[in-house]
Amino acid sequence: MTKPLSQTEFEGYLDEALPPDEMARIEHALRRHPEYVEQLAAINARRGAGMHTLGEIWRSHRLSCPTREQLGSALLGALSDTEAAYVAFHVEVVGCRLCRANMIDLARRQSEAPDAAQSRRRKYFQSSAGYL
Repeated sequence: MTKPLSQTEFEGYLDEALPPDEMARIEHALRRHPEYVEQLAAINARRGAGMHTLGEIWRSHRLSCPTREQLGSALLGALSDTEAAYVAFHVEVVGCRLCRANMIDLARRQSEAPDAAQSRRRKYFQSSAGYL
């Protein structure tokens, strides 16, 4: 028999803040246990009514996530040892998917040829010029 899902697991699932294998495990459990779907719906209803726990607020506003600027500085080796250690812990140990995706994007942009970056900027400008 598997261990019942906890409130924290449901919260992490709703926030998409869990590692992919945990997300898949919870998704599988939701398909097999209708009572889990009811629990998830109750959490969503509570959130919709404006009742939030400190943990929910912390997760939803991603208060522990480094900024994109800090992530870029980490890639450039421009952070203090303490800050670099925190970024590494957050991305590698905690496994924050949002920060990992940002770091991958930043690393890709760092390795991008200057003419490719210029072309991308031109496309962004051309695609949004009509909105200005």
